[in-house]
Amino acid sequence: MPLLDRIGLTLGEWFGCGRSPFAPGTVGAVGTVPLYLCLRAVPEWTYWLVTFAISAVGIWASEVSARVLGDKDPSRVVIDEVAGTLLALGCVRGLLVPELLAFVLFRLLDITKPGPIDRVQYWKPTGLGIMIDDVLAGICAGALARGAALLLPNLAL
Repeated sequence: MPLLDRIGLTLGEWFGCGRSPFAPGTVGAVGTVPLYLCLRAVPEWTYWLVTFAISAVGIWASEVSARVLGDKDPSRVVIDEVAGTLLALGCVRGLLVPELLAFVLFRLLDITKPGPIDRVQYWKPTGLGIMIDDVLAGICAGALARGAALLLPNLAL
């Protein structure tokens, strides 16, 4: 396999998280937590720069992975969960209970794919379609968790 394809697949599978035989999307989201904990300590602009970079690279990595694996939306590709998790958690960065809420809401929205979250996953090119539903789910989950933290200030520990 060419080097760029190996790199794309490794990123797409988020360094092996996507190879989990059980719930690879959730494993990918959990596999994001160490990166998130490191990014909590950096300035906010750096956090968002890294998050957007992963999202952009994720489109390429998803496209490569789909081609290499011969599947238009392989379950092994979990870099979309990484981007969605970072987006959701970034909205409530540093607030423990809202972070947990954002994580759970992201997984719930990603799994159930209500309304527009379901529709955008069919966008072309393939890499964009793989990524965009999780990006939208992450933004929605982060906004809901942020709203909960603002409405219930005791929630934001």
